[in-house]
Amino acid sequence: MIPPFRDRADAGRRLAKRLMGYKTGLPVVLALPRGGVAVAHPVAVALGAPLDVVLVRKIGTPLQPELAAGAVAEGDPPELVINDEIGGAISPAWFKAEADRQIKEIARRRGRYLGTRARAAIAGRTAIVIDDGIATGATMRAALRAVRKAQPARMVLAVPVAPPGVIARLRDEVDEVICLTISELFGAVGQYYKSFPQLDDAEVVALLDDAASRFSP
Repeated sequence: MIPPFRDRADAGRRLAKRLMGYKTGLPVVLALPRGGVAVAHPVAVALGAPLDVVLVRKIGTPLQPELAAGAVAEGDPPELVINDEIGGAISPAWFKAEADRQIKEIARRRGRYLGTRARAAIAGRTAIVIDDGIATGATMRAALRAVRKAQPARMVLAVPVAPPGVIARLRDEVDEVICLTISELFGAVGQYYKSFPQLDDAEVVALLDDAASRFSP
């Protein structure tokens, strides 16, 4: 398979073209760090919109940390999603302990990424939630539910790639889904990019700072 996207910025520019109809609708672009910020940055720039993050952490299994048993997103209280197919077999005590650990990491990242900068206003606006791709959908579902609590006027899920079953399950969470590549033979998100390096915190902060410098309320 030839990867359809050169890198995350390329995917973001392609998403931006599909989202230009929202430019006049008070959009706010919300990214899932880390990789989602690199996709969301060109979208925010193209729409002239503020860029913020939705902090959500996967809750892995005891033996396979990369396998999503659920996810937790920032909020008061935090938004917790359990993947019933996997999380139901895990000890509730272990699941709670891991969720608490991830909530502490969310707080650390919020301070690291935004510092003293105010969070973007969401209420009454069109919230466009972006990641670099979706695999199981657990983290995205938690993120979308956290954003919904902020009372946007409209919610749009925009991603470069995801499997069809996941997209189908997430449609009920939003008003519109834009997915550039819906892949029946989905493997891993990185397979759809020619270049897919991991971003570090400093790169995320640089992208957020650049978007903030370009946005004029």
